[in-house]
Amino acid sequence: MAFHQCVRSVTLIWRTNRTRWRPRWSCWLRERCSSVSASSGFTRGALDTPKDPPSGSAEKPPHTPVLLKEVLHYLDIQRGEVVLDMTFGGGGHTKAILNTVPQVKVVALDRDPAAVALAEQLAEEHSGRVKPLLGRFSELEALVPRVNVEPGSVDAVLLDAGCSSMQMDQAHRGFSLSKDGPLDMRMDGERYPDVPSAADVVNTLDQQALASILLAYGEERRARRIAGAVVEARRAAPITGTRQLAAVVAGAFPAAIAHARRDRLQRPAHVATKTFQALRIFVNDELNELHAGLRAARRLLRPGGRLCVITFHSLEDRLVKRFLRGHDLSGWDPLGPKTQGAGRAAGDGDWLPIRRKVVTPEKAEVEENPRGRSAKLRAALRRQP
Repeated sequence: MAFHQCVRSVTLIWRTNRTRWRPRWSCWLRERCSSVSASSGFTRGALDTPKDPPSGSAEKPPHTPVLLKEVLHYLDIQRGEVVLDMTFGGGGHTKAILNTVPQVKVVALDRDPAAVALAEQLAEEHSGRVKPLLGRFSELEALVPRVNVEPGSVDAVLLDAGCSSMQMDQAHRGFSLSKDGPLDMRMDGERYPDVPSAADVVNTLDQQALASILLAYGEERRARRIAGAVVEARRAAPITGTRQLAAVVAGAFPAAIAHARRDRLQRPAHVATKTFQALRIFVNDELNELHAGLRAARRLLRPGGRLCVITFHSLEDRLVKRFLRGHDLSGWDPLGPKTQGAGRAAGDGDWLPIRRKVVTPEKAEVEENPRGRSAKLRAALRRQP
């Protein structure tokens, strides 16, 4: 089943049944909140958290931008240039650019309203130097005229793909399996209420469609077994919480395997990690959005302009590598065969690699910021016409 067919299927089923389901889900969530002990850190307040997260919390760890030194090196931003930060997030990269380069102007894009609120605060601190934009990569070209940016006028672009630490750290967003909260995962928040959440996906799609998503986006070898466990569990009660889903996934693994998985730092990894990744990518249409963002960057960059792209898993990196090498991705489908859309375009392409090999974090950075352990940076110049 192709990606857009899956989306249409989930949306149609969700719209048809949401009036009937929502009372059941709300009741289940209230019971869940009252049954979890205060020591777990999950209370009713986690479900009633407003859309914009509280700021200034002493417990909230500072945002740590990944590969910051390398990004500044390869973007090579000069005084007075125009920079496009396509994933503002917590603002770490943009703040470093503002503090390092005089008179630089940064267009700060993000699809998350909470991130754009932070960008607006930064704009007040740096009058005239930061232009916040709320929107997806696919909406970028329609948005930039608002900040007087024309195609071919941007000097440097940074695209930091994936989920931000800020989103992962907020239980009410539903991204993290280590924090109990509603199974949401929508990066846009409530901007598009008709877009299915992760809970809608796991409670509406059939076993085959769920397995296809887990296999394609999570590269999960046990996709069929996990999808079967999800379908079986939701017959008893809708799956609406992050830890509820994590428990269902763990139940699909033999105990020996469930406790044997390790991450890249050889630390114990939860067996539901790949499932959460797959659902997040599907819910937010991340690979299609990444492709749209790369195309937008190509049109907005001036000849000789620099592009840096940071990815966090092989699916993203593979897409970026093919794009920069000039592959024809016009017929590419994230849920299609891996060879689909792999043909090369005619000519030398639009990009000249600044560095042919992918850049990864140094050991010291990974020790300081383990979340960046899987980051990969690719840098290229926009060719002269």
